[in-house]
Order: sequence, then structure tokens, then C-alpha cells
Amino acid sequence: MIALKQRTAALLAERIAAEFPGATLTADELFAMFEYPPDANMGDLALPCFKLSKSLRRAPAMIATALAGAFEGNTLYAKVEAVGGYLNFFFDGAGLAARVTSEVAERGETYGSPMDGVGKTVVLDYSSPNVAKPFHIGHLGTTVIGHSLKLLHKFAGWNCIGINYLGDWGTQFGKLIVAYKKWGSREEIERGGIDSLVALYVKINNAIAEEEGTALADAARAEFHKMELGDEENIALWKWFIEISLAEYEKTYKQLGITFDSYKGESFYTDKMPAQVEKLREMGLLKIDDGASIVDLEAYGMPPCLILKRDGSTLYPTRDIAAAVYRKETYHFDRMIYVTSAQQCLHFQQWFKVVELMGYPWYGELVHVPYGTVSVNGEKLATRTGNVVLLRDLFAQAIEKVKAIMVEKNPALAGRDDIAEQVGVGAVVFHYLSNNRIRDINFVLEDALSFDGNTGPYAQYTYARTCSVLKKYNGTATWRAESATAEEAALAKTIAMFPERVEAALADYEPSVITRYILDLAAAFNRFYHECKILNCEDEITRESRVALTAATNRVLGTALHLICLSTPEQI
Repeated sequence: MIALKQRTAALLAERIAAEFPGATLTADELFAMFEYPPDANMGDLALPCFKLSKSLRRAPAMIATALAGAFEGNTLYAKVEAVGGYLNFFFDGAGLAARVTSEVAERGETYGSPMDGVGKTVVLDYSSPNVAKPFHIGHLGTTVIGHSLKLLHKFAGWNCIGINYLGDWGTQFGKLIVAYKKWGSREEIERGGIDSLVALYVKINNAIAEEEGTALADAARAEFHKMELGDEENIALWKWFIEISLAEYEKTYKQLGITFDSYKGESFYTDKMPAQVEKLREMGLLKIDDGASIVDLEAYGMPPCLILKRDGSTLYPTRDIAAAVYRKETYHFDRMIYVTSAQQCLHFQQWFKVVELMGYPWYGELVHVPYGTVSVNGEKLATRTGNVVLLRDLFAQAIEKVKAIMVEKNPALAGRDDIAEQVGVGAVVFHYLSNNRIRDINFVLEDALSFDGNTGPYAQYTYARTCSVLKKYNGTATWRAESATAEEAALAKTIAMFPERVEAALADYEPSVITRYILDLAAAFNRFYHECKILNCEDEITRESRVALTAATNRVLGTALHLICLSTPEQI
């Protein structure tokens, strides 16, 4: 579709130059003006000539009529009409189907990719759970949005570095060490894993709240301070807690098909922060405010960025600045993406500005991608009080529901357990990524586990349906028909839209663009499937053409599902 619009814009630019002497409208400017009509009766593509009226000094209707002449005898479209100030373009369905099926077959897995990231590196910081706490629904956003953005950038040709910036440092470990020494045992932790660590963490927080944070809170700070000084016993416990946590996290990452290139967490940057603090001091950017060291950002409409506490200990901005410098020196990135809650927007605005003030020329390559908060049945999540819905439990519920449906509808299906996991996990991920990332989400479990309507299982089932058709045909096919039904034309048009949807998802860092496209493609294919005979079509040319359209759907739908972290089972 992009290529077709570019050719159309070029023809229009030539026509404008000929009909309107002195006009300077470029093909790129015209390309940006195209719209997709809401009703197919109004055309497949439209140019609203109202946008040209001022520069061309003509009424929109006159401009539309003049420009329509550029397409006389042209085979790009079935017809071009000037109607009420709009120039409406109607595709030749068969011609579009021939072009798009040919291009998909030729480009294969790269169809839809803009390939504009070749030779560039992007680093993505996402997921990043706090050690000793299990994955809950609140972690789903950063994890699947982040990985989808990694897959999208990789698809566009970028060299991608995925970093899991573990929350593996801080006073919470002092609390956990106190709780372990007071109430825990190695046998209990080995047996219960991360759940036992969470139980200890909740227990000590409740105890601190009850006694108003006196002795136990002081003890926790003291144990963490011992960690900072390198106490062997506490460091050994800390490493053990991390080991237990990563073993649990890997189970979830495996279900999601996610791997990382680095697990360097907050602790890794402990010895790298002093150099950045000293640089700030040497540049005269640090100021003392009530004993704390800050960078004053009042001139930029922001509160001060805290770099050091009164006791000289560092804060999140200090670590993030040190991490960014290290990553630039290590990976030489062209873009650095952080996927975190929208609640951290100010934090990123502040330290991005500090990086700029420090004179680092790559400050403009830092990108914060925020997402909305998640509640469950209207209630906020909080690990310290135990009010969470664990992701593993949600996945397990979804998987069991899929198994029950399979037993009822397809009891002889081979590999049922693996397929149920792919579909069950996919249902939860798809449900989350159906929403614009910045929206707050109230996760209602019944909705997340519903497989009716516009859902992940519906999309995966559609993909499996295309696989079934292609397996039965067992051969290659080319579009050869000279005409197309309305359903064939609509499906071809939807397939042709994929490159634009990929570009939009990349430009806005918005995986939900792909999710919505998947639903459009699945709906278009299922209308085609129900209205048009494919394998049992008596006409050989029509049959082959429809198989070619099915093959193109299979390729594009499979690619799109992969881009939002969903598996593509060939049968369900």
C-alpha cells in the first residue's frame, strides 16, 4: 500500500506542477494527506482537496476535477472520481491481489518491514522486576510491551539489545535479611522458593507497621549497610535470593518466549556512580539543598533532580545516569528505550535533562515509553500487603480453560498440552496488548480469560485455519484471476496495509496498533473463507488464486502474531 500511495502521490505532484504553475507541493507532502474513507463506497483511498485549496488558490471541487485527469488510462486503479472536493481512488481488486500476493511471496518473512534500522543499534530496558518478588499482573505491561518493541525493531532491521535491569539493590534486602534471620530457614526457602521470600517480606513489613517502624526498621537499614560494606554473610544471602528469583522468572519468560542479552541490575552500577557525581560537581551542576545534592531544574519547569541523599547515598537518577553512560560506551546505541509505568514520567524527564546538561551529545537518543497502571477488579496491587494476582496463576487458569475446550471439541488433538499453553498464555497477552499502552487497565479476570469475540485465541485459530488450507493444497500458488470478489479485494487490501501498520507501531512505540491490525486481518480472512470456496472451487485458476491469498494471509498473520509475543500453533 505504501508503494501504491507513493506512485499515486508522484503522479499527483506532476499533475499539480502542470495544472497549477508556481505550485511547490511535493509528492511527500501529498502522501501525508491521503486518508482511508470510512465507507468502501467512497473509495479505498482519498485525497481531501480542501487541504490544497489555500496553496493552489482554487476551490476544492475544481482541484479534485483537475487532478482526476492524471489517472486517465492509468491501470493503478479501477476508477478515480472527483466528488465534493475529494479525489476518491478505487482499487482494482484483482490487480491489488496479484501485486500483494506476489510481494508477500517474494519478501517472505521480511514483508512489511521498513528495514530502516539496518546498521543501527537499539537498547531496550524492560521487564526489570524487583528481586525476591514474583511476577504479578503489574509486571505484564513492561514485559510484553518491551519485548514487542524489541521484536518490532528487530523486524525493522535494528540490532537489538534487551536488558533486564533487575531491582537487585536497596533497603528492601535489609528487610529480607532481617526477616530471614529472624523467622526463616534455608530448608523452607529451598522448598518454597520465591513464595517463601515474599511471605517473609510481607511479614516484616506488617511487623514494622505494627511497631511503627522502630527496631526492625533500624535493623533492616543496618543489614543493608553491611551489604554495602561487603559483609560476606549478607552478600551470600543476597546472591542466593537473586538466584532463587531468576529461576522463577525464567519460567515466565520461557512461557512468553522472551530472552535477554543482559541481566545487569542496579547493583552493577554501584561503582560507576561516583564518576558521574564527580562530573556533575566539576561542572558546577550540583547544589546543596537541606544537606542533599541536587541539580536545579526550575528553569526547565521541573522540580530538582536528587542525586545524593543527605547521608551521601545515591538515588535512582544517579544509577540511571551511570547506567546510560555505561550502555552508550558498551553498546554504542543509536536509541535507548525505557519501558516503565507512566508514574515515572517525571523521573525520566528529570534525569534525561541532567544528561543533556552534562554535555552528553546522545541525550536525544533516550526514549521513555510509559504505560498505564493495572488494577485487578478495581483494586490496586501491592506486594508488601500481599494484594497481588500472580502472573503464573493467571496463565495457569487460562491454560486449564483452553485444555477443557480442547478436550470437548478436539479430543484427538496431538500435542494438546503445548498448544493449550501457547493459546492460554497468548489469550492473556493479547488481552493486555489490545489496549493503548498509556491507558490504565482494570484487569477483570473473567474478561481476560474469555475466548469469545476479538481475542488472542480467535486470532490464533484463524492462523491455524490458514495452515489447514495450505497443508491440504500442498503446493505453491500464484494469483491468476482477472477479477476479484468483494471479499477477495477486501482481504488483499488488508494484507497490503500491514507495512503501514508496522511503521505506525514503531513511530508511536505502540504494540496495540499491531494487535488491532491482527483483528482486522482475521476478520477479513474469515469473511473470505466463509463466502468464497477455496479448495473445493471447481475453477482451477480461481482455486489457485484463492490459495495464494490464503498463503499471503498465513505469512502476514504469523508475522504479526510474533510481533506481539504470541505463538502460532498450526492446529488448535
